[in-house]
Amino acid sequence: MMLHLKKLFLCSLIPLAGFLTSSDILAQSDRGSLPARVSSALAAAKIPTDAMSLAVIPLEGQGMAQFVNADQPVNPASTMKLVTTYAALELLGPNYQWQTDLYGTGPISNGELQGDLIFRSSGDPKLTMERLWLMLRDLRAAGVREVRGDLVLQPADLRIPADLPPFQDDGNDPTRPFLVEPDPLLTNLKLLSLRTYGEAGGVRTHLEPALPEVTIDNQLSVLAPVNSCPWPNVHYAVKDDGQRATITLTGSLHQGCSAERYLSALDAPVYTASLIRTLWHEMGGRIHGGNRIGHSSSGARLLARSTSPDLVDVARDINKFSNNTMARQLFLTIGREQRSAADADDHKAATRIINQWLADKGIQANGLVLENGAGLSRMERMTARDMSQLLSHAWRSPYAAEFVASLPLAAMDGTMRRRLRNTPVAGQAHIKTGTLRNVRAIAGITRDNNGQSWAVTAIVNHPAAGGSREALDLVLTDVHRRGPTDVADRR
Repeated sequence: MMLHLKKLFLCSLIPLAGFLTSSDILAQSDRGSLPARVSSALAAAKIPTDAMSLAVIPLEGQGMAQFVNADQPVNPASTMKLVTTYAALELLGPNYQWQTDLYGTGPISNGELQGDLIFRSSGDPKLTMERLWLMLRDLRAAGVREVRGDLVLQPADLRIPADLPPFQDDGNDPTRPFLVEPDPLLTNLKLLSLRTYGEAGGVRTHLEPALPEVTIDNQLSVLAPVNSCPWPNVHYAVKDDGQRATITLTGSLHQGCSAERYLSALDAPVYTASLIRTLWHEMGGRIHGGNRIGHSSSGARLLARSTSPDLVDVARDINKFSNNTMARQLFLTIGREQRSAADADDHKAATRIINQWLADKGIQANGLVLENGAGLSRMERMTARDMSQLLSHAWRSPYAAEFVASLPLAAMDGTMRRRLRNTPVAGQAHIKTGTLRNVRAIAGITRDNNGQSWAVTAIVNHPAAGGSREALDLVLTDVHRRGPTDVADRR
């Protein structure tokens, strides 16, 4: 009888739902408890229920909002990228682009540039090796084969904060690509691809790009062929002083098998200068002078230009693949574009601008802490309620389609490609993930079995958070089965 009365009471609320504003819904305090299966999964992982923050908001007038532990500031890990990318879409515009230029300071005579070649950076977070190669081809088309002067690197006007400590990686491996920091002279995300091939005569290596400042010490041994290649037994040790690096390979590889590892090495200016010279040399070009950092003179002539993909494409890379370096470079770009004389650097400018942008939307962020806008931080904080409220605003934004499409699609791509396969949620949820020591998180837009959309945020902060993946996936499963009067599945 009590269950029947409860159902009648909930049904009586349906006519009122259309008169409730979003602020009415968001003002509600915690409603109910976690879904039963979510609580059970947390218990199995030895995680208390109060370690999960949950905020679920209906976006199309259906259902009831739910908030559990939703007002506690927690570390959101990489779900913080949603703040940066959505803010960038609205503050910079979806068609925002970066331009990288090559200038010459002298005339071109018989294929020789009688002066310096100036590489002018714009802070483009997606200036890949392929795009740089195309730009150098344009330089060749402009009639240049040799440069008599120097290669001059002109840094982007990015003011990097000096008071933020570097992220301490748990693996104590500074060569990991996700640790690459933003830089005014960043190119190709400062990455190296090192491939090893087991062949009859030994193990062959291939470095891409093959920068002369990087030396490979190959101590790998080759083993007999096998029917199925096991996980590669290849170990990488890197000595890097910023100017030169040595990668020592130890272990073994079966004949017919291969391995690949992405690493980061060298300081950004050294890497960029070497990449330009290496690609230019491969085209048959030559730069006679040295490398230096400087600025283009008033008489310099534009010889080649590379325009980045638009911001929509960049946001997709950041969110689908959780690219920390691109997110951090984008965060600083927000600051640069709207910095004031009172801003000490572009981090402080971006923090001020984003907080004001949130306030203009009526989001009074509770305990928001922005360190780098990527979530690669022990300091960043946000509440689950604020994150879902932000997602509800994004749903109504003119750029909603672009933003939602940038998020990983459950069971299909990005960081969600292996999750929720063979479930009703597959293909129904656009979800950003977050992973750090002691943190697991999901946030995004998902649909229920009636095709109605919900903003969902679930964040676990606990020493055993690594075991919470099943519980987080079950949050999305529970939202998918919800009806218009349901809050959480207590079955």
